[in-house]
Amino acid sequence: MRIPLQIPSEKEFDAVGFGLNAVDHLIVVPHYPEFDTKTRFTQYDKAAGGQTATAMVALRRLGLRTAYAGRFGSDEAGRFGLRSVADEGVNLDYAETIEGADTQTAFIIIDARSGERTIIWDRDERLSYRRDEAPLELASRGRVLHLDAHDPPACAVMARAARNAGTIVTTDIDNVYDGLPELLPLIDVLITSSEFPHRLTGISDLRASLIEAKARFGCAIVGATLGERGAIVLCEGEFIESPAFEVPGGCRDTTGAGDAFHAGFIYGMLRDEDLESCMKLGNAVAALKCRSLGGRAALPNVDELREFLR
Repeated sequence: MRIPLQIPSEKEFDAVGFGLNAVDHLIVVPHYPEFDTKTRFTQYDKAAGGQTATAMVALRRLGLRTAYAGRFGSDEAGRFGLRSVADEGVNLDYAETIEGADTQTAFIIIDARSGERTIIWDRDERLSYRRDEAPLELASRGRVLHLDAHDPPACAVMARAARNAGTIVTTDIDNVYDGLPELLPLIDVLITSSEFPHRLTGISDLRASLIEAKARFGCAIVGATLGERGAIVLCEGEFIESPAFEVPGGCRDTTGAGDAFHAGFIYGMLRDEDLESCMKLGNAVAALKCRSLGGRAALPNVDELREFLR
């Protein structure tokens, strides 16, 4: 199926992102600990993460021109996170460092048996954007604008400016935030975590909830990532499912797999691939991301992706 969107061909960047960055502390344990017990971890890593920043890095590794707008703290973690994005060659003209603020931090417990993770996080409110603080100039400079919707009023301003300039708007959402009803009608591609459609609509059946989300907000494509089951999307009245790939060497860490899926999907869109191929690319990038512990270090480059798909 062809994607029913007209993606612009001439922009300064292929993709621009507005949203979160974070520093993750990843802890691998033999099994998830029971309450009031002590468990010795088997591996630890400190890695840069965050939904939008990770997606922009992933797209840059795949050879595309990307830019990222988001706020870092002035602490050591902020310097680490900022440096990790800059070192990948992502444009940071619209990134900010907020003096006195702490960078978003997550402690992630990974079960060694499956690679599945539990995330414990905090975000300094000083990193949030008000509506009038959104970097509007960036919104129209990419062929695609990717959002994670953590500051919905600011994201809505960005999305409206992007669409007015012909830019396609995609988003990665996993929670319901205040202000989402204003933002969601401005989204072209709404692919979320598997739990989000239920949270949004109150409908437990996934397909029925996706139908309801599309009816309410009019997004061209709605869908969900399903972990080891791959992904599903609804487009022009048809459901399309795409199975997950087996992770090379076994899944070690699912952290950032959803971010990676979005990068692969957007990569396919920008290459004018059909919808099925975009989903396949999303699942492939996600599988390669899960092959080792860590944040962006496990993201594939374009040669690794091509080799994997042979």
